[in-house]
Amino acid sequence: MPKVKTHSGASKRFKITGTGKVMRERANRRHLFEYKSSRRTRRLAMEAEMVPGDAKRIKKMLKK
Repeated sequence: MPKVKTHSGASKRFKITGTGKVMRERANRRHLFEYKSSRRTRRLAMEAEMVPGDAKRIKKMLKK
């Protein structure tokens, strides 16, 4: 039987914690910081937990 491969795009974007939560990075944290406030960029630096419906789909992509 062939091995089951993880979705390489999903593996780059999501992490699964030890307790099983699916974490993601927030959007708007790549460029154009000149007009974004420091408060906003600090808030965007934190990782966010995926909502349960999407987390289920992502876990399937990551074969967890």
